[in-house]
Amino acid sequence: MMMETQRIPIVRLSGKLIVSIQTALSDTVVDRLQQDVAAACEKGDARGLVVDVSGVDVLDSYITRSLRDLAVMARLMGVETVVCGLRPAVAMTLVEMGMELPGVRTALNLDRALALLDSLQPEGLPHDLAGEGDEWEGEA
Repeated sequence: MMMETQRIPIVRLSGKLIVSIQTALSDTVVDRLQQDVAAACEKGDARGLVVDVSGVDVLDSYITRSLRDLAVMARLMGVETVVCGLRPAVAMTLVEMGMELPGVRTALNLDRALALLDSLQPEGLPHDLAGEGDEWEGEA
């Protein structure tokens, strides 16, 4: 009998995908999360992704690298990503281990992450039109 891999929910809110990790991460859970986020990004209606790690006590090098890869993958699919909620002890451990998240935006908490994503939207465009390309010239 095969066990179903634990899944982390992906919530859609105002054109953004929100992933709130409230459990210990294993390699298989984070691999599944990457697949699920890629599938959610593929639908094309998300303009931002927030990965909230406030519920995570430990991030090892593999999980940290996987979260970075998740953010890069989403950006390649046109979805800006912000990682938020790093606990001070986790942040200090990552620095001590020499782990960095180059190219990944971070924020203190979910509110600031959502505000950061909103600030990345071109001014005056509704969330569902922002980032559609060069065709948008202003008023119709």
